[in-house]
Amino acid sequence: MQKVAWESLLRKLEVFVLVFVGLLLAIPARAEISPSRQEELLYFLKHDCGSCHGLTRSGGLGSPLLPETLADRSDEDLTEIIMEGLPGTPMPPWKALLSREEAHWLVRAIKENKWKK
Repeated sequence: MQKVAWESLLRKLEVFVLVFVGLLLAIPARAEISPSRQEELLYFLKHDCGSCHGLTRSGGLGSPLLPETLADRSDEDLTEIIMEGLPGTPMPPWKALLSREEAHWLVRAIKENKWKK
């Protein structure tokens, strides 16, 4: 009787492990952004973001988008702002045009001054 219970437990554990591994494999990896798309995103940052945040990102209708002014904000918070906008302000949501990965890439580009390169 004890051997049957042990074998049953092992089978359940095997099923659990297989399902768990299957779920892990099903989670999409963060997609790389191609160099050509990165160029498009830098253009977007300069022209679309720059139209409100200033062409040098030092502020305008929108707040400054400079590494030193964003240093205390997490990448996740800034990505969320890009995706969802800020209600009650002129900041629109960009989720119709950008993926979350692209929005995160823009955050890193701002924080690392990639737009100047």
